[in-house]
Amino acid sequence: VQLQASGGGLVQPGGSLRLSCAASGSIFSINYMGWYCQAPGKQRELVAAITTGGTTGYADSVKGRFSISRDNAKNTVDLQMNSLKPEDTAVYYCVARNSSWVAYWGQGTQVTVSS
Repeated sequence: VQLQASGGGLVQPGGSLRLSCAASGSIFSINYMGWYCQAPGKQRELVAAITTGGTTGYADSVKGRFSISRDNAKNTVDLQMNSLKPEDTAVYYCVARNSSWVAYWGQGTQVTVSS
């Protein structure tokens, strides 16, 4: 499974960004996709995830601001990030897991929230 992420950038506080991730390869095995973030000096942590069936989960820090969606036909997962805060600044990674919970990671995309 290969994952290609895009959509990061620089945005002012209160602004929005949309991250996209496209999966290719043995995608039939994927039943979970999501986004993690890693800020400088911190561990990588889960931001949001979605199953093939559409069940979603969010970190408490992003609930009400971020929304994850998935297009199973296109094998993509998007993360809509609204009301961005400086503390959202991090490298964001797309992840996919198969039924054995093996993780596949995309390259990171930098999100910087700053005035």
